[in-house]
Amino acid sequence: MRCTLVVIYALLFCFCFSRGDDYILDDKSGLGRTFDGIGGLSGGGATSRLLVNYAEPYRSQILDYLFKPNFGASLHILKVEIGGDAQTTDGTEPSHMHYENDENYFRGYEWWLMKEAKKRNPNITLIGLPWAFPGWVGNGNNWPYDFPDITANYVVSWIVGAKQYHDLDIHYIGIWNERHFDNKYIKLLRYTLDKAGLDKVKIIASDNLWEPITFSVLHDQELSNAVDVLGAHYPGTTTVMDALKTGKTLWSSEDYSTFNNDIGGGCWARILNQNYVNGRMTATISWNLVASYYEKLPFGRDGLMTAQEPWSGNYVVESPIWITAHTTQFTQPGWSYLQTVGHLKSRGSYVALTDRRGNLTVVIETMTHDHSVCIRPPLAPFIVTPQNATFHLKGSFVSISQLQLWKSRFDFKTKKPMFFQKLDPVKVSDGSFTLRLDVDEVYTLSTITTAQKGTHPDPPPSAPFPKLYKDDFNVRNASFTEAPHFADQTGVFEYFKNLTDPGPHVYTLRQVVTQRPVTWVTDADQTISVIGDYLWQNMTVTCDVLIETTKTGGVFIAARVDKGGGNVRNTKGIFFWLFADGTYKITRDIKGETVLAEGKSGASSDTWHTLSLTVKGENATGMLDGSPLWEVGVVSVPKNGWAAIGTASFQLAQFDNFAVAADQ
Repeated sequence: MRCTLVVIYALLFCFCFSRGDDYILDDKSGLGRTFDGIGGLSGGGATSRLLVNYAEPYRSQILDYLFKPNFGASLHILKVEIGGDAQTTDGTEPSHMHYENDENYFRGYEWWLMKEAKKRNPNITLIGLPWAFPGWVGNGNNWPYDFPDITANYVVSWIVGAKQYHDLDIHYIGIWNERHFDNKYIKLLRYTLDKAGLDKVKIIASDNLWEPITFSVLHDQELSNAVDVLGAHYPGTTTVMDALKTGKTLWSSEDYSTFNNDIGGGCWARILNQNYVNGRMTATISWNLVASYYEKLPFGRDGLMTAQEPWSGNYVVESPIWITAHTTQFTQPGWSYLQTVGHLKSRGSYVALTDRRGNLTVVIETMTHDHSVCIRPPLAPFIVTPQNATFHLKGSFVSISQLQLWKSRFDFKTKKPMFFQKLDPVKVSDGSFTLRLDVDEVYTLSTITTAQKGTHPDPPPSAPFPKLYKDDFNVRNASFTEAPHFADQTGVFEYFKNLTDPGPHVYTLRQVVTQRPVTWVTDADQTISVIGDYLWQNMTVTCDVLIETTKTGGVFIAARVDKGGGNVRNTKGIFFWLFADGTYKITRDIKGETVLAEGKSGASSDTWHTLSLTVKGENATGMLDGSPLWEVGVVSVPKNGWAAIGTASFQLAQFDNFAVAADQ
C-alpha cells in the first residue's frame, strides 16, 4: 500500500510539473491596444553613412535583411533624421535647405533609404524627426522656436519634398529630438500641416521623457488635439500613469542603443515584449537601424546589424535581426494585443496579438538579467528559471488545432546559439498546449504560415580600410551628394561642379555650411570630415585645397584624428593648417590651441594649393605645392587615428585629388 501511494504521488508530481503554470489567451472580454509595429532609426546621426557606399549585390542584401517581408527583420517602421547640417551623434546629415533660398531634395541618403524600404515593403510606416536645424532657421540663435512659423514651414517643406520628388508619404513627424518642446510650435506645426493638405500626417511628441509632455497634453486641450502619439526614449519598459490617462497612443520612439552582440539581442528580445506588457507601448523603434559608420565613432555597432565595411563588402547579420523577426514576421500594424498578456510565473514575459480575423500570434521571452541588459536605463535584478507553461485558448481562438513554432536560443556557455529556427508545429489539444521553457529563449507560436529565415550567400570576408586610397571627386552624375567613405563630423562636404575653373578642378568636394547650425550637441567651431582606419599610425595625407574666403579663410588636412561624434570639439591629431593671410600652422588639436609650428606660407585664397602631411613615429613633415615647408617632432599622443580634411570655420572651401598612404 505504501509503495502504491509513493507511485501515485510521483505520478501526480510529474503530471503537475509537466502541465506547468496556466495562462489564458482570450478575446471574449475585448482586446488591448492596437499594435503599431517594430522599427529602426536611420540618423541621429549619420548612422547609415557607409551603407550607400556598398557595391551590389551586397547593398541590396543588407536592405533585404532589414526590410524585405518574411525574410529577415521585416521591419514595419523606418524613422529617419531630417538632416540639419549639424553633428547628431556619429556625424552630420545634410539639410534640404542649407540656406533660406536653397532647396534640394536629393541631398544625403535618407531619401534613397526610404525608397529602398518602400520598394521592399510598400506598407512601411515612414517617420521624420529633426535633431538639428540650419543656422538660418534660428536666425543666428541656437534655438528653433524664436520664429516657430519658420521652423514649421521648414519641416513641412521636407514632408512636401518627400512626396513631390520621391513619391514618399511621411506618416508621422516629430518635434526636436531629445530637446525642449514648445507648445506654441507644436500647435503651429499642426496648423501648417493641415494648411498644406497634410492632415493625415500625425505628430509625435516629444521624443524625450514621458514628462513634461504628458502634463502639458493633459492640461492643454488644443495641444492634446495636435498630438497623436506620446513618444518616449529608453523608457525601461515602463510608462507613467498620466500618460495612460491621456488616452494617447504610447510608443517607445527610440530604444535599444546597445552593442549588437548576443547580450544586445537579449536586451532587444526583452524590451520588445515588455514595452507592451509593462508600459502599454505599441511601437518600439531601435536606434539604430544598421551600424553603418566607423566603429570607433560613438556607440559603435549599436545597430540591428553591422555594415561598416563597404570597401570589403563584408556585413554581419546580428542576433537582433532574428529576434525582431519573432514579432514582425507574424504580425502587422493594425493587429491588436490581447488583454491577456503578462509575465511568466518564473519570470520572462508573453504577449499575444490577433488580426481579429482568427489569426493568433504569441511571443514568449525568458531572458535572464545579465544576458538582457540594455545600455540604458539601469536594470533592476531579477531571476529567471526554467519552467513549464500551459496556454489555454479561449474565445475566438478555441477552434485552433495547431500553431507554427519558431525558436531562438541564446547560448552563453558553449557559444552555440540558435536563432529563428522553425520547429514542428505545436498541437493544440482541448484548447491547450504546454511548452518547456528554458532560460534565454524566445518563442513564437502563430497561425501565420508565411514566415521564413531568409538567406543570401555569405558576404566577402572582413578587411581593413585600404592603406592606399585616392579620390579625385570626378563624378559627373553622382548618385549621392557625399563622396564615399568620408564621414562629416562638423559641416557638410558635397560634390561640387566648379564652373569657374576651366582647368583640372572642375569636379571637387566642397564644404558648404557657412553659418553655425542650431546644434544638437556642441559641434566644433571648425568643420571636419574623417576617413580611413582608426588604427592608422604612420601615413601621408595629400590634398589639393582652395580657400574661398579672403583674409580670414583657412583649411586643413590631418592625420591621427582621434575623435568624432559629440566629442568632435575636443578632437586631437596632427593638423596642417593653411590660411588665406599667407600663414600656416601645425597643431595637435582641432581648436588650434597646442601649436607645434607656424610661419609664413605665401599662400592665398582663390588659388589652388597642394598640401601634404607625413606623420611617422614621433615626427611630422609638411609640404606645400611640392616643396618642404616644415618639420616638427610630435608627441606620441594620439598614437593613431583617421585622416581628415576641414576648414577653420563655417566657410566655403574646396578639396580635390585627396590621397592617403598608410603603413599602419
